[in-house]
Formats: sequence, C-alpha cells, structure tokens
Amino acid sequence: MYLNNPAMIEKKSMEIIEQTMVGMNFNENELTVVKRMIHTTGDFDYQNIVVFKDDPINTGLKLLAQGCRIFTDTRMAWSGINKKALKKSGSELKCYIDDERVKELAQKKGTTRSYAAVDIASQDQVDIYVIGNAPTALFRIGELIKQGRVSPSLIIGVPVGFVGAAESKEFIRELDIPSITTVGTKGGSNVAASIVNALLYMAVGR
Repeated sequence: MYLNNPAMIEKKSMEIIEQTMVGMNFNENELTVVKRMIHTTGDFDYQNIVVFKDDPINTGLKLLAQGCRIFTDTRMAWSGINKKALKKSGSELKCYIDDERVKELAQKKGTTRSYAAVDIASQDQVDIYVIGNAPTALFRIGELIKQGRVSPSLIIGVPVGFVGAAESKEFIRELDIPSITTVGTKGGSNVAASIVNALLYMAVGR
C-alpha cells in the first residue's frame, strides 16, 4: 500500500523532514522555508547551506501580504510559483527571459539573456528578485544596487552551478539587503520557487 492523497503525502513528507532535522537553530518561519526547500529537492543539505540575512522572511511576508512586484530569471521558477496563492496576495510575477527586448539587448551587449532581463526588469521597480538559475543575473542585481539604480526590498538568490554561482551569492550577502541565499553550488529554479511558495503560504495561505 502507498499514499495516494496529495495533501497526506505532503503532510507525511514534512513530518519526516522535521523529525530528521534535529538540533538545527532555526526559528519557526525559517524552519518552514527550509522544510519546503528540502521537500522540493529531497536534499537535507539545504539545512546546512541556507543563509537568512537581515530578517528576510518578515520582509517577504509584509510585502506579499500587501501585494508586490516580483521578478524571476526563468520560466521554470515562474511556473513553479503557486499562482492561486500569488493571486490571493495581489502580487505581480514577471519573467522577461523570452522577451524580444531581452534577446536584442543580450546580443547587443554580448551578455547572457538573464543578465539582460535584469536590466529590463530594473525599469519596473521590482520589490523581490528571485534568481534560481543564472549567476550573471544575480551579479547584475548586485551591480545595479551598488549603482543606486534599483532598490529591492528582498532578494532570493539561489542560482545553481559551477561558474559564478557560489560567488554571486557571496556578493549578494555582502550587501545590506534582506536576502535568502545558499552557500556553494547548490540551488536551482525549483528551489527558488519553493522559497517563494513557503513565503506565500505563510502570508496568504494556499
């Protein structure tokens, strides 16, 4: 016999995760986010590599409770964010990776599309940047913050990979901006979406 009810499967999964996470120093809201990250990936190492800087969860909950503007770097992350909860929050989710302006700008500047998409998004007064795939996008956000061209309230930066991923997250942690990041190479669009969903569920429910 096996469980075939989605709600029961998730409930049981979360129970197993919490029972396995012994001795971790997270507050209740942080634990909720970390459990969602582990549930999404099946990887308990996220409890060791996640970094919460400058009270990002409370910042995110306030933003989502009142409705805000969110940018993400990939369609995969965009697709993974719960649209019903997003609608309840009154928030707007943007992804410009397949925008023709991004293609043209990337070709003109010789950059990645993700980098160019951040430049396009910088015109939108984004409240929350959600980066799960492209280190170049996260680096660009940091550069624009330092230049005073964007001032996000929260950065969720968990790009995955071996070229610039760890370094881009370190760069963001140097800034005085609330952020949720991971140390090292692990991350991904699914992880980024899981963090946003955890915050949405706490802020407005499902």
